[in-house]
Amino acid sequence: MSERATAGPDCGRPLGQAWPAPWARRWRRWLPPGYRDVLLAFGFVVGDTLLTLSHGSWWPQRPGTVAWFLLGLQVLVDAGLVLRRRAPLAVLGAVTAYTVLVTVLVSTGSTGGRPGPWTVWAPVAAVLVAYLPVAYPAVRRPGWVLVGLLTLVSARIWDPSAAVVTIAVLRTTLGPLLALYFGARHRLVSVLRERAERAEREKYLLAAQARADERARIAAEMHDVVTHRLSLMVLSAGALRVRARDEETRRSAEELRAAGCQALDELRDLVGILRMTEDAERPAVGDLATLVAESESVGIRTELAQVGDPGRASPVVGRTAYRVVQEALTNVRKHAPGASVSVEVRYDTDRVGVRVANTAPAGPPDPALAGSGSGTGLAGLRQRIELVRGTLSAGPTSDGGFEVVADLPAYVPTAVPAVEPVREPTREATPETTPGTGPKTTEAVR
Repeated sequence: MSERATAGPDCGRPLGQAWPAPWARRWRRWLPPGYRDVLLAFGFVVGDTLLTLSHGSWWPQRPGTVAWFLLGLQVLVDAGLVLRRRAPLAVLGAVTAYTVLVTVLVSTGSTGGRPGPWTVWAPVAAVLVAYLPVAYPAVRRPGWVLVGLLTLVSARIWDPSAAVVTIAVLRTTLGPLLALYFGARHRLVSVLRERAERAEREKYLLAAQARADERARIAAEMHDVVTHRLSLMVLSAGALRVRARDEETRRSAEELRAAGCQALDELRDLVGILRMTEDAERPAVGDLATLVAESESVGIRTELAQVGDPGRASPVVGRTAYRVVQEALTNVRKHAPGASVSVEVRYDTDRVGVRVANTAPAGPPDPALAGSGSGTGLAGLRQRIELVRGTLSAGPTSDGGFEVVADLPAYVPTAVPAVEPVREPTREATPETTPGTGPKTTEAVR
């Protein structure tokens, strides 16, 4: 169990911080602890003073100088509650010492008269200070000694009275009982929350394991079945090339054999990708410079601008940004020969923005290269971005180029998978179906 799960009043947490109620959380956000202590101390000063002057405590019928001195001292003791977090033992000792002093002076008649026999002479602040030994383990042993002394003096065991003993015991035990209750409740809620989080993590790990097993099964099926058939096709084409008597048949057989060999190579790569772990096949954001260098190596002028700290982006967001740039650069090579590309990645506090824009192509694209792929690049890219709760926009620019803009959250937890949103089928426009527009992105050749 984590330290956070066991934290509570027993670990030095004041009673008020253990309340999980919504109104208590709003109260703590609205008022800092120091101001709350001042407000609490002011309330006890006013309450104790009004109770005393209304003869609900030790105030005599004919108050003298000593009585007024004790009243001023009581105000100072109640005001000392503002220090209960920094000096809990001193605050508890001050309340106990004041109660002993009041009891001695009232019992000897020095205050100007003896009050009613049913009144409790300890200040109401005893309710608050009595829980301090529960909340602060460092002062637990001396604190309980002071609380016990405070209870005995408040109950006046040398002159027992059922009403006085009951009120005094309630006054010094209510605070510790509430502290223990809220502390236990806080720990229980923390444990339940941790169990729920652990269950979610285990559920995600089981799903990840199931995905890995399915990927391995698909890879094995492709390797055993498809590879076998392709190998037979390649061998048959090779034999046909050897036995053929005319040149046209031999040429067709060689083309068929070469296509089969290429399909085997691509299938081998695909099986390798399926057998990879998800983290191994998804590069991080730091590889954007490599993508730009690859584009420049094939004659596409590419500029990369990264603004902000890449460390602000969580790994899953970084991988998604990488895929956006990779897809956009791939489709520039396929559909916009001779164009220059500008790649901008901006890392803000809570968002990551990706923008890939290319100028108008210098010439018509290669039909064979432009026709490769499945034609679902934008749809697949949009689905990937929606999984991390981001947005994607792509379209031609006014200068004849094309622009891809993605807006992503900076942080997406990797321990809990994002819920896949409900998607409607989308139909991408292509240069052939949309005259007068720039080239659209299609699926990159993997």
